[in-house]
Amino acid sequence: MPAERAVAEGLVEPEIVRRAQVTGVTVADRSAPDMAVDAAREAMARSGCAPGDISLLLHASSYYQGHDMWAPASYVQRLAVGNHCPAMELRQTSNGGMAALELAAAHLLGTGGTAALLTTADRFGLPGIDRWRSDEGTVLADGATALVLARGSGFAQLRSLVLLSEPELERMHRGEDPFALAPLSVRSPLSVVETTKAYLRSPEGQRSVVLMAARQRESVARALEEADTGLAGVDWFVLPHFGRRRLDVNYTRRMGIDPARTLWSWSRGVGHLGAGDQFAGLTRLVETGAVRPGQRCLLLGVGGGFTWSAAVLDILDVPEWTAPFSAGTQVDL
Repeated sequence: MPAERAVAEGLVEPEIVRRAQVTGVTVADRSAPDMAVDAAREAMARSGCAPGDISLLLHASSYYQGHDMWAPASYVQRLAVGNHCPAMELRQTSNGGMAALELAAAHLLGTGGTAALLTTADRFGLPGIDRWRSDEGTVLADGATALVLARGSGFAQLRSLVLLSEPELERMHRGEDPFALAPLSVRSPLSVVETTKAYLRSPEGQRSVVLMAARQRESVARALEEADTGLAGVDWFVLPHFGRRRLDVNYTRRMGIDPARTLWSWSRGVGHLGAGDQFAGLTRLVETGAVRPGQRCLLLGVGGGFTWSAAVLDILDVPEWTAPFSAGTQVDL
């Protein structure tokens, strides 16, 4: 949905679009788990892995998956894989995809399994959530992603991965709201804006910016150190799909990242895919031929303002499904 159309239909104020500098957002007419099934099937086909190779399936989401007290990971497993490995859902807000990557890597190293399938999916909409207004500085997008993590094969190598949390900040998405008996019974649509404002008024909230910056710096520094590299050695930065001001404050300006080495020009027309921004960004780089063998990517994530992630990937090969690249080609990111 183009941002101009959303403004014309009264879905969002022009000022919100102007501040975020977004050009549009993806809007789905299908359920999040059904989109995850499609993404999983595509990832499996591209990976060359068979259902019997998958020893773990993790499905990450940020929002409602369409049914109550239900296991969407098992739905994805039934329709996309059809095996009998453990299938579990992760709820770590926007850091869910990266958390799944951490758990899958530990699983494969610990069990000697061949591969793990990771999916993310969300579909945001009223009356439960307002994609344009519920999270200030971020436009919430519908979509699904999938990634196969395998031992000893693949077009990229996971060199390092660090996840950190700051539990003092969990109140940011809780504010002063009481614990409720049913979803959305305190306020509907959901508003991260209101809970964050309430938290920032508290004495603890006054320290939030310092704590968030410290945990982000630590996660990035550790991931780079474990990969034996530095920021100068990173070719591409795969960042959360935030609006421009929020992206600048938390990433590009704070870390000195050139926006041309990010996917901003593409992500501003997609929106924030819940737990899936990093998987989607990496896929975009590979599909377009923008990233090439010998280059290095740094994937950065944040969840709810209280968890951070950083992963270093080395690109080893050009998969068959990538676009052909030739020197001088202008890649539309």
